[in-house]
Amino acid sequence: MAQRLLVIEDEPTLARLLSYNLVQEGYEVAHEDHGTTGYDRAVKEHFDLIVLDLMLPGMNGIDILDKLRGQGIRTPIIVLTAKNTEDDVVRGLKSGADDYMTKPFGVSELLARVSAVLRRVSGVTEEAPVTTGTTGSTIILGQLEIYPERYEVTLGGQSINLRPKEFEVLLYLARKPGVVLTRDDLMNAVWGFDYIGGQRTVDVHVSSLRKKLELDPESVHIDSIRGVGYKLVVNKQRTPVV
Repeated sequence: MAQRLLVIEDEPTLARLLSYNLVQEGYEVAHEDHGTTGYDRAVKEHFDLIVLDLMLPGMNGIDILDKLRGQGIRTPIIVLTAKNTEDDVVRGLKSGADDYMTKPFGVSELLARVSAVLRRVSGVTEEAPVTTGTTGSTIILGQLEIYPERYEVTLGGQSINLRPKEFEVLLYLARKPGVVLTRDDLMNAVWGFDYIGGQRTVDVHVSSLRKKLELDPESVHIDSIRGVGYKLVVNKQRTPVV
């Protein structure tokens, strides 16, 4: 059965180009040219991936991302932006995008990114099963408790709301507490070896994680090691962030 993709793009020529080439790759493609209708369709129907323009009438792409992720919808999303600025990239990633592309871009590159993202999620959808109760895979580090099968995290008994990729970054760090992990380590573990995006993606997610861990910074925090990467420190004296 063909994987279903939703393209939310208001430029007619680009939308037709994307839809045509995605269909040629064997995907089933739906298209919406308005932010509000695109959001409604993303909520009501099942899609394996969404290609989302950030500049849309009705509801912009960032608002769509925020609302979808806020409802726990994990459908992979690749955002498109006409502005080649770091701020747009950071906003999209912080809002829960799995990947991004700046216009103009080559269709072949987009197809490669779509394929890579779909391989990474390995069939996990927004309706992924959720288990209840603790399991043998639970990670407890001081006041930090991580439940991998439920994508849940608590710190000092309080729940922390993490986006899927933030959770996966924290989980990878937590499995090797005190060990310095390079950006490449994190990139390959969370996004996959075939991820085309840059290491800035890792930095954005770590920055967001740090803010959410401020609930109890003396218990657990993430330190930067200049030119190398990051490590999760638990119940230890903070080392300088450089």
